[in-house]
Amino acid sequence: MTIYVVKRGDSLWGIGRRYGITPDVIARVNQLSDPARLPIGLALVIPTEGDAPVSAIEANGYAYPGINADVLSETLPYLTFLCPFSFRAAKDGSLVPIEDQRLITAAYAGGAAPMLTVTNIADTGFSSDTAHAILTDSAAQEKFISAVLAVLRARNYYGLNIDFEYVYPFDRVSYNQFIARMGETLHSLGYYFITTIAPKESDDQPGLLYEAHDYAAHGRYADRVIIMTYEWGYTYSPPQAVSPVNRIRSVLDYAVSKMPSGKILMGFSNYGYSWALPWRQGDAAKVVSNAGAVDLSASVYAEIKFDELSQAVHFNYTDAAGARREVWFEDPRSWKARLRLIGEYGLAGMSLWTTNRLYRPGLAVLESMYSVEKII
Repeated sequence: MTIYVVKRGDSLWGIGRRYGITPDVIARVNQLSDPARLPIGLALVIPTEGDAPVSAIEANGYAYPGINADVLSETLPYLTFLCPFSFRAAKDGSLVPIEDQRLITAAYAGGAAPMLTVTNIADTGFSSDTAHAILTDSAAQEKFISAVLAVLRARNYYGLNIDFEYVYPFDRVSYNQFIARMGETLHSLGYYFITTIAPKESDDQPGLLYEAHDYAAHGRYADRVIIMTYEWGYTYSPPQAVSPVNRIRSVLDYAVSKMPSGKILMGFSNYGYSWALPWRQGDAAKVVSNAGAVDLSASVYAEIKFDELSQAVHFNYTDAAGARREVWFEDPRSWKARLRLIGEYGLAGMSLWTTNRLYRPGLAVLESMYSVEKII
């Protein structure tokens, strides 16, 4: 695989001739909706013969129930695990289900192990109070465990993924005791156990998102730990990279000092954001897909620029209403930079958030660098 960056005057025909590949193949691999428009700075994946992955990794993918069937089918060959998102825990320990049967069936057909994913999401987002109830109320915890085991059996899940976020700092010990119990219970019944935690860079990192997540405990009791190494750039942040490699390195430096590197699945963002300029505190950015960002840059004739520090791409443009906007997203170069970290740190693999938006160039980069382990 070669990554070619478009320069002024390039055409798909000329690039294809240079590499001995048809324009149609380049257009398909790179999801180009209009092959006649190539933004300057666009990174194109050029398939080449003889690409041989140097090692194997695991890959998890989160998927909402409404994922397009074709997108799911194309993505599953690249996944070890599939996490339908998500069952919701209630304060009394009961579970609010989702329509997951289509995803479970597709996962098994595609060789991906389906993982029951349970969150503490309530109507207004992640609920600290819900987590507190399950972690500290013995009756609620018993009901929760019984409900989880019932779903695992009834729906033929391979295991459990616990994603409790914004847990109160004073519940840290209770959370550790809870995951220890969950690990012991699940393992005794032959189920796999994955936890999902926030991207910390130190033991004492302040903030509700971080403080109750004890890296050493999760590394001790879970089979795999997904670290959400994304959302530095987020809905209400100033314009910036979603998954800057320099910040991911800081998280991984800390993580591997607290847990076995071979248990870590590095979080992998599969989207970008568009911010209004000038940015003001409280302004909300709009989510954009990676392929959609390329289409947008082509339609407004914006040059795509690569940021060396974050290893991410961005561009600016003026929208139809005359407002300036700034877009940050992921391209083959940023995928490659992040994928390299898996081998460098000896990680188990990656966890894609989410698979609902197909990004074929990224999957092509993954395929050129690693083979994906299948466990079912």
